[in-house]
Amino acid sequence: MPLDRFGRNIQYLRVSLTDKCNLRCVYCMPEDIVFRPSAELMQDDEVILLLRLFADLGFSKYRLTGGEPTIRANIVDIVRELRQMDGVQQIGMTTNGVLLSRLAQPLKEAGLDRVNISVDTLDPDKFHRITRWGKLEDVWNGILASEEAGLTPLKLNAVVVRGFNDDDIPSLAELTIEHDWQFRFIEMMPFADVAEFAQQQIVTDVEIRQRIEDALGPLELVDNGKLDGEARLYRLPGARGTIGLISSVTEPFCASCNRARLTADGVLRLCLLRDKEVDLLTPLRQGATLEDLKQMILDGIWHKPWGHDLDNNIIPLTRVMSQIGG
Repeated sequence: MPLDRFGRNIQYLRVSLTDKCNLRCVYCMPEDIVFRPSAELMQDDEVILLLRLFADLGFSKYRLTGGEPTIRANIVDIVRELRQMDGVQQIGMTTNGVLLSRLAQPLKEAGLDRVNISVDTLDPDKFHRITRWGKLEDVWNGILASEEAGLTPLKLNAVVVRGFNDDDIPSLAELTIEHDWQFRFIEMMPFADVAEFAQQQIVTDVEIRQRIEDALGPLELVDNGKLDGEARLYRLPGARGTIGLISSVTEPFCASCNRARLTADGVLRLCLLRDKEVDLLTPLRQGATLEDLKQMILDGIWHKPWGHDLDNNIIPLTRVMSQIGG
């Protein structure tokens, strides 16, 4: 697997299949966002070709993201193709869950292992206000369909936004008492057009934990604090599931980072909160050889940055979250 200059093994690729979404969450994109023309994004054959290159280089874990990946027309076929590639060990998906009531079973049969589903509140009116367009009922049906299809262990995500859903933290955490789910609370991260909003409305890991404990009792640290991916896990007394805290802003996990991102327009992004990128799609369309593309990937991974620079007020400006991939 590729190594960066800090000795980290980079073998996890998050692949954005589209910059488009069927919701307009306040922390992710402006409501009047203009999406890229489809011709500027990776076509199906280009997605498969680039994924094959990453698999050849030793990437074994993949997460399909967006925008919203389930709105991609051939999403089930893409999952099936990826599953058949040598060396692919795990395929996950981050989704808003709106379409999972009908897609969960076909995706499982195609080879998807599990899903992370965004659900920022259990209040239908507030859910609509945060997502601007969404219906909580659709997402809840998607959660149940995913569990029934075996897309487990099921992880639910909430980006905590002050003034929008910070008072929902206890009710969301409480889901883990009766359900064998991991509920993950994510610090809001600043990007481009929504950077100022994100910085003003952030709720930190420390405050999230305090709100849970004030309402539901003490949290027990799981696995001595060893990270599960990006999340440090806790458990409420007697709970079936776990609570994850993803503290990308206040407690970054750079030492254990093993991931890179491939954006929907075919760009290798080396760190979520840094703008350094390597364009792969343009050289591919201009006739670059597969070996040339592999070397571009390896060179890019080698120069993967260590950590964000938010403390110095250096904000990633080139893309909002939906243009990067969750």
